[in-house]
Amino acid sequence: MKRRTFIGATAAASALALAGCEADVPAIDGGFTGIDLARGHAWRDGAGRRAAPARTERCRVLIAGGGVAGLAAARALRLQGIEDFALLELEDVAGGNARGGQVNGIACPLGAHYLPVPGPDAHEVQDLLEELGLRQRVAGRWVLDERHLCHSPQERLYFQGEWQEGLLPVHGVGDRTLAQYRRLAQEIAELRQRERFAIPAFRAPWTPTLAALDAQPFATWLDAQGLHDPQLRWYLDYCCRDDYGAGIEHVSAWAGIHYFASRHGFHAPGEAEDDDGEREAVFTWPEGNGWLSAKLAAPLGERLRSGHAVTRIADGRHGVEVDAWDARTQQTVRWQAERCIVALPAFVAARVVEGAPGWLATAARQLPYAPWLVANAHLRAPLKDRPGAAPSWDNVVFGTQGLGYVDAGHQRLDPTPQATVLSWYRPLGPSRWDGASAREGRQQLLDAPWTHWRDQMLGELGVPHPDLAQQITRIDIMRYGHAMAIPTPGLRQQLPRVGVLHAGRLAFAHADWSGYSIFEEAFTRGHLAAASLL
Repeated sequence: MKRRTFIGATAAASALALAGCEADVPAIDGGFTGIDLARGHAWRDGAGRRAAPARTERCRVLIAGGGVAGLAAARALRLQGIEDFALLELEDVAGGNARGGQVNGIACPLGAHYLPVPGPDAHEVQDLLEELGLRQRVAGRWVLDERHLCHSPQERLYFQGEWQEGLLPVHGVGDRTLAQYRRLAQEIAELRQRERFAIPAFRAPWTPTLAALDAQPFATWLDAQGLHDPQLRWYLDYCCRDDYGAGIEHVSAWAGIHYFASRHGFHAPGEAEDDDGEREAVFTWPEGNGWLSAKLAAPLGERLRSGHAVTRIADGRHGVEVDAWDARTQQTVRWQAERCIVALPAFVAARVVEGAPGWLATAARQLPYAPWLVANAHLRAPLKDRPGAAPSWDNVVFGTQGLGYVDAGHQRLDPTPQATVLSWYRPLGPSRWDGASAREGRQQLLDAPWTHWRDQMLGELGVPHPDLAQQITRIDIMRYGHAMAIPTPGLRQQLPRVGVLHAGRLAFAHADWSGYSIFEEAFTRGHLAAASLL
């Protein structure tokens, strides 16, 4: 056992022991949920690839993959008046990393849990928000529906024995740390003046400066700027693990800077905000971005074919031929279509597309993926709290391997104390917290029992909440072996930096082609892929 692993396990055991001293800890039910690993691995191992098709179906456009990109493509087809299409999705529910679920009847996220208010470059996402009633024109100004914006207080950090507002460590830090915060804010501001950062990223020009940032690890760039403060580097590492699934030593400097420069910048304590407040706001729901994916999937009806694993995509002389393994009937279904939108991760697309273009095979070899885990814990009653800032939507514990938790009940308008669900996020990509590779992290997800993750969650969150183990009734755990692409040094230089990728009658749409995974990137690429078919 590695030293850091031993220390983490010891901390977890200590927290559980302390909890047990206060009272007898009730039994906690739990298990894995949400993703059918056996189905995915059966596809990987060749299920249905050699079986003769049991039937043939036809449509004008076929969408392979029902994540955010595939759902966006289906919406774009409908907006263009194209109704003759089908969408094939491996899991029972579409949405990919943006799905929602329930624990004991309380809605909670199974993956992504918020959407920042989009900037001007993400106008396709802005149009979606208008369609869903989340923003509207009032007296010539855009007004957001505050019922769907994250309620205050939004974020807090457990640091030096108490809760503080915000996630940047502030309370009790010295002048040297504050000076480092100001130094980074200045560096980010100067880069924003010289270069353009956009979401989606392909809408910003790729310059020699950005290429130089992409070529080096974020930690190396921080070293060159003299930014060594441990509190600052913890915060930046947290941000990178949160958005990219890996730490500052493993993501590019472009990615680390893009995290701030593409949205609201980096503001040192006491600095005035440059933007108008709306850029700081985020949309969130009890089920996280599952609210959005459910809205996108609802109009599809029978055109959404869940439980279908795409095993082959062939661009032939007269059209596209797609084979899919129907997990329910255990049969292969052959689809014939005029066009196909391949809304699959690059490593999957490279396996199933016959005669895959060279850029697809290259991307599949180069793109690393972060494993990820989400644990949804049902609480029978509110938790006891340590001193400091009030309970918030996003609650992070300084110096832990996990990313803290969000409270599914935070958006309630009823202030009566009641049961809720806490969603704890644990990236397993490479970082200073875990020397394991992404491959080793995936193996750990596959091999470790659910109780292993229960104990890690209790060990981390039991420090600020000593009664956590007493209040939990059940924990449901989601495992993502390939949760998101990691923007490693040099990756964006190698990926095609365009909004739509084509190969014959195939259009490719996935956040992978941006080199990192957020809603805006996936949605925009899916929308543009469908629009390009005309």
